[in-house]
Amino acid sequence: MSVRKLIGVAILVLGVLALVYGGFTYTEDRHELEVGPVDLAVEEKEQVNVPVWAGVAAVVVGGVLLAIPERRS
Repeated sequence: MSVRKLIGVAILVLGVLALVYGGFTYTEDRHELEVGPVDLAVEEKEQVNVPVWAGVAAVVVGGVLLAIPERRS
Protein backbone atom coordinates (compact mmCIF):
# COMPACT_ATOMS: atom_id res chain seq x y z
CA MET A 1 0.00 0.00 0.00
CA SER A 2 1.41 3.39 -0.97
CA VAL A 3 1.91 6.34 1.33
CA ARG A 4 -0.84 8.24 -0.50
CA LYS A 5 -3.33 5.45 0.23
CA LEU A 6 -2.33 5.35 3.91
CA ILE A 7 -2.81 9.12 4.18
CA GLY A 8 -6.16 8.77 2.41
CA VAL A 9 -7.33 6.12 4.88
CA ALA A 10 -6.18 8.24 7.85
CA ILE A 11 -7.97 11.36 6.57
CA LEU A 12 -11.10 9.33 5.80
CA VAL A 13 -11.17 7.82 9.30
CA LEU A 14 -10.60 11.22 10.95
CA GLY A 15 -13.43 12.68 8.87
CA VAL A 16 -15.83 9.93 9.88
CA LEU A 17 -14.86 10.34 13.55
CA ALA A 18 -15.41 14.10 13.27
CA LEU A 19 -18.89 13.51 11.86
CA VAL A 20 -19.80 10.89 14.46
CA TYR A 21 -18.50 12.66 17.59
CA GLY A 22 -18.65 16.30 16.47
CA GLY A 23 -15.57 17.25 18.46
CA PHE A 24 -13.34 16.22 21.33
CA THR A 25 -12.51 17.26 24.88
CA TYR A 26 -9.22 17.49 26.72
CA THR A 27 -8.11 18.45 30.20
CA GLU A 28 -5.75 21.35 30.72
CA ASP A 29 -3.84 21.82 33.97
CA ARG A 30 -3.62 25.38 35.23
CA HIS A 31 -1.55 26.20 38.30
CA GLU A 32 -3.29 29.07 40.00
CA LEU A 33 -1.54 29.32 43.36
CA GLU A 34 1.84 28.32 44.76
CA VAL A 35 2.54 29.35 48.35
CA GLY A 36 5.61 27.71 49.84
CA PRO A 37 5.13 23.93 49.78
CA VAL A 38 1.41 24.28 48.99
CA ASP A 39 0.51 24.00 45.31
CA LEU A 40 -3.10 24.48 44.23
CA ALA A 41 -3.72 23.06 40.76
CA VAL A 42 -6.91 23.56 38.80
CA GLU A 43 -7.93 21.31 35.92
CA GLU A 44 -10.22 22.68 33.24
CA LYS A 45 -11.99 20.63 30.62
CA GLU A 46 -11.85 22.22 27.22
CA GLN A 47 -14.06 21.20 24.31
CA VAL A 48 -13.16 21.59 20.65
CA ASN A 49 -16.05 21.39 18.20
CA VAL A 50 -15.27 20.19 14.69
CA PRO A 51 -17.56 21.77 12.08
CA VAL A 52 -19.66 19.39 9.99
CA TRP A 53 -18.23 20.85 6.77
CA ALA A 54 -14.69 19.94 7.94
CA GLY A 55 -15.73 16.32 8.56
CA VAL A 56 -17.43 16.09 5.17
CA ALA A 57 -14.41 17.65 3.45
CA ALA A 58 -12.07 15.16 5.15
CA VAL A 59 -14.24 12.23 4.03
CA VAL A 60 -14.29 13.54 0.44
CA VAL A 61 -10.52 14.20 0.34
CA GLY A 62 -9.76 10.78 1.84
CA GLY A 63 -12.07 9.10 -0.65
CA VAL A 64 -10.47 10.94 -3.57
CA LEU A 65 -6.99 9.92 -2.41
CA LEU A 66 -8.13 6.30 -2.28
CA ALA A 67 -9.88 6.48 -5.66
CA ILE A 68 -6.92 7.82 -7.65
CA PRO A 69 -5.26 4.89 -9.42
CA GLU A 70 -1.60 4.06 -8.84
CA ARG A 71 0.90 5.04 -11.52
CA ARG A 72 2.99 2.20 -12.86
CA SER A 73 6.52 3.07 -13.93
